[in-house]
Amino acid sequence: MLEEQVKAALDDVRPSLQADGGDVEFVSFKDDGTVSLKLTGACGGCPMAQMTLKMGIENYLREKIPQVKAVVGV
Repeated sequence: MLEEQVKAALDDVRPSLQADGGDVEFVSFKDDGTVSLKLTGACGGCPMAQMTLKMGIENYLREKIPQVKAVVGV
């Protein structure tokens, strides 16, 4: 259930990443509230990738889904 909510929320942020030539892939959701994601395309090698994960995607997911505690890149 939570995994599907995370995937749906990622669909909300995906267009912004795709506009810059990148994308995000869902990897896993752990019981401790940690979401693992993989940035791909231009976002995968971007020097701002960690900020995108933490300040952008993590903040959005935590706002939409309170059970999300952290986002990590893999």
